[in-house]
This record gives sequence, C-alpha cells and structure tokens, in this order.
Amino acid sequence: MEDTESDLRARAEQWAREDPDPGTRGELLALLSAPDLSKTDLADRFASALEFGTAGLRGILGAGPNRMNRAVVRRTACGLAEELNGSGTAGAERSVIVGYDGRRFSREFALDTALVLAAKGMIARLFSRTVPTPLVAYAVTHFGAAAGVMVTASHNPAEYNGYKVYGANGAQIVPPFDERLAARVAEGPAAVDVPLLEEADARSKGLLLDVSSDVETRYLEAIGGLAVNRGGDRSSRIVYTALHGVGDALARRALENAGFSSVVTVPEQSEPDATFPTVPFPNPEEKGAMDLAIALAEKEGAKLVLANDPDADRVAVAVPRRASAGYVQLTGNQVGVLLGHYLLTERATHAGEHRVVMTTITSSPMLSAIARALGVHYEETLTGFKWIANRAVELERAGEAFVFGYEEALGYAVGNIVRDKDGISAAAMIAEMFAVLAARGRTLLAEIEAIYRRYGLFVSTQINLTKHGAEGRAEIRAWMDRLRSRPPSRVGDYEVEAWYDYQAQVCTSRDGQRTPLSLPKSNVVAFALAGGSRIVARPSGTEPKVKFYFDVYEAVARDEPMADAELRAETAVKRLADAFVDMTARRSRR
Repeated sequence: MEDTESDLRARAEQWAREDPDPGTRGELLALLSAPDLSKTDLADRFASALEFGTAGLRGILGAGPNRMNRAVVRRTACGLAEELNGSGTAGAERSVIVGYDGRRFSREFALDTALVLAAKGMIARLFSRTVPTPLVAYAVTHFGAAAGVMVTASHNPAEYNGYKVYGANGAQIVPPFDERLAARVAEGPAAVDVPLLEEADARSKGLLLDVSSDVETRYLEAIGGLAVNRGGDRSSRIVYTALHGVGDALARRALENAGFSSVVTVPEQSEPDATFPTVPFPNPEEKGAMDLAIALAEKEGAKLVLANDPDADRVAVAVPRRASAGYVQLTGNQVGVLLGHYLLTERATHAGEHRVVMTTITSSPMLSAIARALGVHYEETLTGFKWIANRAVELERAGEAFVFGYEEALGYAVGNIVRDKDGISAAAMIAEMFAVLAARGRTLLAEIEAIYRRYGLFVSTQINLTKHGAEGRAEIRAWMDRLRSRPPSRVGDYEVEAWYDYQAQVCTSRDGQRTPLSLPKSNVVAFALAGGSRIVARPSGTEPKVKFYFDVYEAVARDEPMADAELRAETAVKRLADAFVDMTARRSRR
C-alpha cells in the first residue's frame, strides 16, 4: 500500500512540475497536501490517460492525465501536428480547422491547439466564436483541410469537456489514425515543453487565420440542397431549444431558409451557458431535459418540438399525443426509422443509382427490414458515428449513394454534406417531413404506426449502469468478461441463437459453428435471440457506465389495434431487460 501511494505521489508531483497551467498545477498540489491521499480522487486522476473513444477524448475537467486540461490538450495537439506532418498529409499550404463550443475552457483549449499547430508550421483556421460541431466537420471538407478539431463534450454534464479530431475526409478519426496519434502523444514532450507560438506572432506569420462567416452561408446552402420535397404545410408553429448550447442561431436560420417562419425558441436555453442551469444533464434523451420546450409548445399550440444538444450534433423530437393531452417524445430509433423511410420513399432516385442506408449494431434492426423490402443496400457499423461516416466514404468511392445514417442516441446524417451526425440539417429534414405529411393529413405518430404495420413492430429499450472510479472500471470489465466466457443459452423467454464477440471478431451459433466478423475489434458482446429479438452490451466510450440495449420484434395482425401490439411488445422488452439484468447481477455475485 505504501509503495502504491508513493508511486502515485511521485507521478502526481511529476505531472504538476510539467503542467503549464497554474490553475490545474495548484489543484494537484492541493490534493498532494492532503493527509490521506486515499480520501482524495488522486488515484482516479492517474488511473489511466484519456483515450479516443466513440467520440474522441472526453473527461471531467481537472488536473491529471485522466482529466481534460490544458496539459492533455497541448500534448494531443502536438501529437496531431507530428502525425500530420510525419505522414505527409499536411504542410504549410494546408490547414487544420479548430472550433469550440460554449463549455468551460473550450476557448482556451481551442486556442492552445491552434498555437501548438502554428508552432509546428501548420496553418490553424480558428473559429472566432462558439460554433456547432457539424459546422466544424463541414468546414474540414469545405476548405480541403488536412484535419479538424472540435472542443466539446457534446451532451455530457457541465463538469466535462472533450476533444474530437477529424481526418481530411471530414469524418472523425478511426484506427489506425487514432492509434498512431496516441503513440505520438505518448512519445511526445511533456506538456510544459510543447512549443507554442504567441497569438500575435502566429497571426503575423499567417499561421493563425480566422474562419470567415461565409462558411456558415455555404453550410446553410448545402442543407437547403438536401430538401426532398419543398411543398407541404410549413405554417405550423415549431418550438426549438438549444439546451444552453450553440445551435440556436444556425438551427433557426436553417428552418427559416426552409420556409418555417413560425419558430419559437425557449428563451431560458437559447444562449450558451456552461453551467446548464435548467438541465443538469443536457442530453435531450434524459427525462426532463425537454420540459421547458414542451411547456412552451403547450402554451404556443406547437405541433412539433425540436431540441438540439449543446453542440448541436444531435436532435430530439416531441409531438402532441394522439388521443390525450400533452406531448410524447419520439425515441432516437423512431426518428431514425421515420427519416430513413421518408428519404427512401420520397427522395428522387437516378437510373443506376445504388442507394445505401446505415445504422449501428446498437440501433433498432427496423431500418434493415425497411431497406430489405425496398431493395436498398443496408449496413451496420460499430457504435459511434465515426464508423458510419468513414464507411459511407468508402461506399461512395465504390459507387454507392449514401442516403442516410443514424444511431439510436439521436444522431442522424442526411446525405454527405457533413461526415458526422448533424442535428441542424436533421432538424430541417424532420421539419420538412412533418410539413409534407401534414399536407396529406398525417402526423409523425400516424406515419410511424403505418410503418410498423407494414414492416413489423420493433421496440427498443436501454439500461445504463454507472460505475465510477478505478473499481467501477474493473467491475465493468468483469461483466463483459463473464458475458464472453459464459454466454447464456437463454434469457427470459428467449432462446439465444447466436452470440457475437466483437472483441474476438467471431460469431458463435447455438450449435457451435463459428463465423468471422468483419467489423473492427470492439469491446461489445451481442446475443441474437429467437424470433428476431436482440441484446447488445457495451461499455460507454464517453461516460463511466456499461450500456445494455434490448430490441424486440413483434408482428402486427391486420386488424389488431396498434395500442395492443405496442403493449405486447413493450411488456416483452421489459421482461427481457429485467431477465438479463437479473442474470448479470446473479453472475457478478458468484
């Protein structure tokens, strides 16, 4: 114990000596002065270093390698510059786009990044104010940049920040790029020794440039070009909220350009506020996050409610209930299915066009059923939009037309103007779909029911178990290991027909037959159940939790009331989730 504490103290003292930020350096020194280090969170701060997960680096703000701070950012920026220069993909004539949201230290992290890049002889194009994540992704391809950086923690709570890196194709980096970058960072200098130009010097040398507002105009024009049907009833009142993030101005302009002039924003949440005073967890998936927007919708009589998350790469939807007062929030899977079906059935196709739609292994299988019925190429990727975007680029190079991709966590990509999920272009397309259906006397809820009746009812649910600290990470690893080493043959009412170990890249059927999996290695285990249902288990790439996803399929009889079918499916998915969690808990006690 003494040796462990001594080692921890030595590493923390060294980090403090090498930390260029007096604020976080003082934070570490204060922790080191505590009489009992075990009563502090010092061990967790040094338990590991932040790694590129499903959406880049992300962590709690604070001192140490397992936190987001200027030391981590400068070393990452230095590694990125070394990788770009070393790989021959960048030079003085090419640039890196750098943007940031409204979180604490986002501006500082972005400026540090730009000045480190400039010190390495690269041009940094820095947004001069807060911007949405999709605008940064768009700017990478718009400028033909070598890479892009977006400082954001997306939908995480206020104590977090993060760091996304985009490649020259406009998509977030995947292996082997992220692995090479991590190696560059590990081999690089201490944070205090990372070269950094003064801002005035960088500007005078032409190595630090501001991104002009013209890129916003081009982005909005590109969104307008995605329109499938310019008709419909666009007079209905729409309520929009940015959830204290950076999406308000561009989202309203995108909607206005599409003909939606009656958009009302939630005033308390329209401006960036790093404290998120009305939504402690600013994720529109979370219960209560859309309460203010729905209250305003009730007051205004709005038929559609749209909510971006703080960096505007996600969008949530709420609509009036069918047979009672109030509003219902659609799930990410429901919105994804609605958009996918709308684009595949309404979008004009060209002769010889090979269309493709995509989603992730943790999203509803329903898009697969729709694509199969319509003769459209469908693929699944690992969780994280970086996989969808990079695969879309590959398929387009092979001559396929990427129409749409989504993930159940409210992320959607319409077309290829942004190689990431884009809550602004998706909001505009959702509004268009709403207007077109309204002109035909149909609602979004009526449309999803029609889709269920045609293709079958898929119901999904998710259970998250949060485990903090080093012990929590160890417990999550143990859960995943047990699922791999002792896969169940039955879960509740369902026989397990096959299990998928994406870490080992193999699928094993009930009779023992093993089939290789083509997706990249990932810490994910999935179970295919009898009747088309499914379970997926994976640790979160951005939060200290393990996530369990459950999908149940039910056929809908011709004259069966939809409420009866939905109740049957919802009861089945709840029983399945309860049985799986109970099984996991019992195994963990053995």
